[in-house]
Amino acid sequence: MSRGVIQPSQQKLAEKLTILNDRGIGMLTRVYNIKKACGDPKAKPSYLVDKNLESAVKFIVRKFPAVETRNNNQQLAQLQKEKSEILKNLALYYFTFVDVMEFKDHVCELLNTIDACQVFFDITVNFDLTKNYLDLVVTYTTLMTILSRIEERKAIIGLYNYAHEMTHGASDREYPRLGQMIVDYENPLKKMMEEFVPHGKSLSDALISLHMVYPRRNLSADQWRNAQLLSLISAPSTMLNPAQSDTMPCEYLSLDTMEKWIVFGFILCHAVLNSDAAALTLWKLALQSSTCLCLFRDEVFHIHKAAEDLFVNIRGYNKRINDIRECKEQALSHAGSMHRERRKFLRSALKELATVLADQPGLLGPKALFVFMALSFARDEIIWLLRHADNIQKKRHSSWNVHFSTLHIVKQVEDGEVFDFRGMRLDWFRLQAYTSVSKASLGIADHKELGKMMNTIIFHTKMVDSLVEMLVETSDLSIFCFYSRAFEKMFQQCLELPSQSRHSICFPLLCTHFMSCTHELCPEERHHIGDRSLSLCNMFLDEMAKQARNLITDICTEQCTLSDQLLPKHCAKTISQAVNKKSKKATGKKGEPEREKPGVESMRKNRLLVTNLDKLHTALSELCFSINYVPNLAVWEHTFTPREYLTSHLEIRFTKSIVGMTMYNQATQEIAKPSELLTSVRAYMTVLQSIENYVTIDITRVFNNVLLQQTQHLDSHGEPTITSLYTNWYLETLLRQVSNGHIAYFPAMKAFVNLPTENELTFNAEEYSDISEMRSLSELLGPYGMKFLSESLMWHISSQVAELKKLVVENMEVLTQMRTSFDKPDHMAALFKKLTSVDSVLKRMTIIGVILSFRSLAQEALRDVLSCHIPFLVSSVEDFKDHIPRETDMKVAMNVYELSSAAGLPCEIDPALVVALSSQKSELIDFQLQMMSSCSLTNDVCLLPPTGHCNNIHCLAKAINQIAAALFTIHKGSIEDRLKEFLALASSSLLKIGQETDKMTTRNRESVYLLLDMIVQESPFLTMDLLESCFPYVLLRNAYHAVYKQSISANA
Repeated sequence: MSRGVIQPSQQKLAEKLTILNDRGIGMLTRVYNIKKACGDPKAKPSYLVDKNLESAVKFIVRKFPAVETRNNNQQLAQLQKEKSEILKNLALYYFTFVDVMEFKDHVCELLNTIDACQVFFDITVNFDLTKNYLDLVVTYTTLMTILSRIEERKAIIGLYNYAHEMTHGASDREYPRLGQMIVDYENPLKKMMEEFVPHGKSLSDALISLHMVYPRRNLSADQWRNAQLLSLISAPSTMLNPAQSDTMPCEYLSLDTMEKWIVFGFILCHAVLNSDAAALTLWKLALQSSTCLCLFRDEVFHIHKAAEDLFVNIRGYNKRINDIRECKEQALSHAGSMHRERRKFLRSALKELATVLADQPGLLGPKALFVFMALSFARDEIIWLLRHADNIQKKRHSSWNVHFSTLHIVKQVEDGEVFDFRGMRLDWFRLQAYTSVSKASLGIADHKELGKMMNTIIFHTKMVDSLVEMLVETSDLSIFCFYSRAFEKMFQQCLELPSQSRHSICFPLLCTHFMSCTHELCPEERHHIGDRSLSLCNMFLDEMAKQARNLITDICTEQCTLSDQLLPKHCAKTISQAVNKKSKKATGKKGEPEREKPGVESMRKNRLLVTNLDKLHTALSELCFSINYVPNLAVWEHTFTPREYLTSHLEIRFTKSIVGMTMYNQATQEIAKPSELLTSVRAYMTVLQSIENYVTIDITRVFNNVLLQQTQHLDSHGEPTITSLYTNWYLETLLRQVSNGHIAYFPAMKAFVNLPTENELTFNAEEYSDISEMRSLSELLGPYGMKFLSESLMWHISSQVAELKKLVVENMEVLTQMRTSFDKPDHMAALFKKLTSVDSVLKRMTIIGVILSFRSLAQEALRDVLSCHIPFLVSSVEDFKDHIPRETDMKVAMNVYELSSAAGLPCEIDPALVVALSSQKSELIDFQLQMMSSCSLTNDVCLLPPTGHCNNIHCLAKAINQIAAALFTIHKGSIEDRLKEFLALASSSLLKIGQETDKMTTRNRESVYLLLDMIVQESPFLTMDLLESCFPYVLLRNAYHAVYKQSISANA
């Protein structure tokens, strides 16, 4: 045979089509990115916006493609300076255009070869060959169309070529052909209509073969419904039969792809529209379905206007132009409603399909075709709606949520041997090419049954080894990457509608598709698209978590309100009404509405009654279904965990809510009672625990993180906690009012109580300091928080002790003499009169006693709380403390006391007080302080009833004992010996008072006696025997009797 004769079997049509289609997508990606870069002022090449080069650029564009450098030195002078940078920075753009030209040459060569081989095309027989051929035609058309939309293409190519000529002395070798191509394809479709005249026969044959496929796919929703499309349960007897047809690959072929084939194909070979009725039917049907087509990503092609502009200059095409106008009217008036009805049908059909397959996964095998058909149909409708969003006047659609979740139904069943049938599929593609050319030994046109059978076999091989590729082919929605605003708007609409919120996870899932739209020929866009997918996925998950958090917060607010109704303070009115009813008294004004009792909200007259709480729970369950749908999302080598977003938001909101529920007002110094706050927190926690019923999250971790932070002074964000708020309130408000004489501590009641004063306090001290409130405070703050409270109290005591030491220094000389003269009553009396600021000592010691009394209440409450929560551990600590030997080293003993104190157990020596006072170490002054305290007893000015006194002088006993124990521990002295010395000194002074006859001196003698008795009772180091050895008990008995009589008469 001669070399000029084409050998069809040696043309490798299958390989060339495969390679050119892939390269065409890569070229489209690069050209698209150039167009977007040139359209963005920030990304546009700087030479196109440089004012110094403006005249040169205009000159180059005006003369394009001619090159004139000799007579225009003035206009092109600036280029001379920038030529090397221009060559460097515009090379990528220029050689992309060169690659487009080379791609065009290869496509034209292959199309000519196909015509010469007289290839037979039929989508129902040689599916792969026909599909790849039509894809190549559309890719080529799309590429040239987008190229013509780059307004700066002449400026870029011309600038690069001028810089090349100035540098190398000659134009780039590709420039003449490239420049001519740019000029020829100013109107790409018009040029290509001329170019495709020789290819009309092959193209029209391929397009007309769609007449059995496209009309069957482009049906109305009513026709789908009547045919019970996608229904597995419409024919129960055939449910287990495999779903198949003679044209299996065509069943899930994208409708959008077919419409592009038909529109662009018949524009290029328009003559067939006048001669073939089937071609005209396909053309009209496609024009009636859409007003625009997707060229590439977010680039669209307005069908009717473009087709009319092309046909208007062709003689004898008035009828075709009228057809286009009629189809346009049809599309504008009916296409929107037709596609809306399709989406309605698909929503119900997909829901049914997903439900059946989830219940019976074994049906996935025989009914796999239905799954891919459903995915393809849904994807086509979503893309149609996205593409027409700005071109059709539509109502608000909730149809964005066409069960994306079905994308994730298909899973490979077997985990055994890995199958790979790609070679077999490529061989079948090659066989199609060999048998479709003219004069083939086996013509597939004469053996169509073979083609149909092989197409079915190929589909089943894809079910074995190519499921992921099939999912991408039928359900890839990466186009949303280029419609960010519409994508975000859809998400917001989905999130706002409770009935649709369960599908909101589809939006972050779609972000996993975005990287599939990248191409290896344009690697530079991977980072841009990857970053966009990450930011959108993060934003969607964050918004979902926020919405769930807000719903949970609303439910918590409702539950806190219901819990508040059960507080004891609300039962007073109910009790009052019951008492009045029993005594038959008037219950108040007539017509006064009766207060609803707690629990009435749970009484329903019928099932149709829906409360706000019901709506919140429904909305939350729907949204939590979405958050719990997948454990992880993989987006561009990053892993997102939706549940962690919710956990994080719950932690932040729980923290803010706890602090907010304290209702602390710094201006008025108002704060919620601990018991009420504890009730609200428990109600809040109960709701949060119920979230585990909706989402698989560890809510205990949330509690641990938040509540442990609340036991510290500041949380992890540096914000004040309930520990700091309550510590500040008790120190600066309650205890300060005690110091001011407005509140007194009553040991018998174990609470602080308001005193009647001219200016009434804004709070009732008893409601914040009784046993139940202190236990609630301990529950809230925990051991860490109570330790911080104790340390703050000790700091205040330390400051009072520092002031006391200053007073001791002033009286040092007198106190030293008194220490050696306590057995000389007359001399002691004279020395006592020399002491100064005795009242101040008494006042400061009383303040210390008040603070220590409050701390003892807090410690007792902490012990009670811990005994309920960890009884075995507390009993072990208590046993350890009680059985520590007396001869134990003090450092070891202090460690035990510190452990015991942290558990709320009382200790002989307060470790916190020891730590606070150790910084003021001065042995002589500390001992003299004890002497001055004993002397101040003789200056007491109170009446001390058994229950306590309004000036809190009864707190002095606790102050003296604990201060003495702490100070003498610091100085490593014998606490018992020093306290015995103190008792001797004090009893000597008091016995001296008993001998006085002056009424002013003896007016509170009995009260002072009782105070001495309280000191001994409070002290773990002094005993009553020791007291009686130096102070007669008869005096104490008479003192109790006298004080009791006086308190009775005072009350009377």
